[in-house]
Amino acid sequence: MIGSKEREAALAAESPSPWQVALSQLNIVAGRLQLDQGIRELLSSCKRELTVHFPVRMDNGETRVFTGYRVQHNIARGPAKGGIRYALTVTLDEVKALAMWMTWKCALVNIPFGGGKGGVTCDPSALSRGELERLTRRYATEISVLIGPERDIPAPDMNTNAQIMAWIMDTYSMHRGFSVPGVVTGKPLDIGGTKGRYEATGRGCVFVIQETANQLGINLQEASAVVQGFGNVGSVAARLLHESGCRVVGVSDSKGGIYYPKGIDINDLLEYRQRTGCLMGYKAAERITNEELLELPCDILVPAAVEGQITRRNADKLRCKVVAEGANGPTTPEADLILEDRGIFVIPDVLANAGGVVVSYFEWVQDMQSYFWEEAEINERLRQIMTRSFGEVYSMAQKDKIPMRVAAQTLAVKRVVDAVAVRGIYP
Repeated sequence: MIGSKEREAALAAESPSPWQVALSQLNIVAGRLQLDQGIRELLSSCKRELTVHFPVRMDNGETRVFTGYRVQHNIARGPAKGGIRYALTVTLDEVKALAMWMTWKCALVNIPFGGGKGGVTCDPSALSRGELERLTRRYATEISVLIGPERDIPAPDMNTNAQIMAWIMDTYSMHRGFSVPGVVTGKPLDIGGTKGRYEATGRGCVFVIQETANQLGINLQEASAVVQGFGNVGSVAARLLHESGCRVVGVSDSKGGIYYPKGIDINDLLEYRQRTGCLMGYKAAERITNEELLELPCDILVPAAVEGQITRRNADKLRCKVVAEGANGPTTPEADLILEDRGIFVIPDVLANAGGVVVSYFEWVQDMQSYFWEEAEINERLRQIMTRSFGEVYSMAQKDKIPMRVAAQTLAVKRVVDAVAVRGIYP
């Protein structure tokens, strides 16, 4: 159980920023591991924080200045690894938190990366393809002082995709004078991408949901699920759950959600969205808000949108048995305490959505070797890592009688601390 002091501190925060959430989580683990003040300060700081303001020529001839970020939290275990997101909500605090979570995520699944993250404050839906390409190439040039296949490897994140990674890879390569496919992951197959990468995060999430169901005695073929967010992670998780026999009763995107208690045919919904561009109006499904979607009765809730969705205001209204965090930071520390008190099993983000970085690691390895694997091999390797990682976290949680998030972050932080200690302090 979490101590009374940590509980009071968590409940004191009304609307914490992502960075405050990340620090709060670290403080709980630091107390458990009895870390000294020096290592606490090191882990509570980001190694490098780059803010760039850069001009982009718009289609109408005007010039607009955009703000971008690239942060490296800790690289004791290897090169920084983390996605790039494009959104109006991107801030330095958000990127720092995401970089810290990437450090823990890479350590938890035991791959040789540290944590990084990047982003540009913009609305990509308001940009033409040409404007998006010019913005991406200029941003890539600005952060090229940090990135590289042996230094910092970006990947897709919210509102970015394989095409954007291709532009970053090409821009970086043009500056070097030769192709450098390992500078990013999540690329198209034609230029060094890997099979299975698009589905990796959602597939990894479903792998740990299956392991959770086995431990809790939930029959997925008789279970119901709700998925918030129908992007890369959510749509894949929803489809794979549907194909496994689970009844997906609710899904949503940024415009709202739909609810159909008899179960939604996810493959049919994907075709509908492809035709119409949205989920609204799908067959007999009831239209609901994202807030209402989180409170639907179900066995498994998959928040796969953005951070800060489950808070002290709605945590007591959830009607699920399991929360599988497909998104980064969807649950605030105060909500964690409420879910713990209610006996709701939480699969934390650093475990539930680690499939993406695992297969990104596979892509990077393949690029560095110029030798590529078959998709079946990639999916099996992913299953092995996710299953092993779940087992390690679940075993600690049961043994020490602590929440899964605390167990996951304890394992991860301990691995980073060990790496820092064995490397020593230079000079």
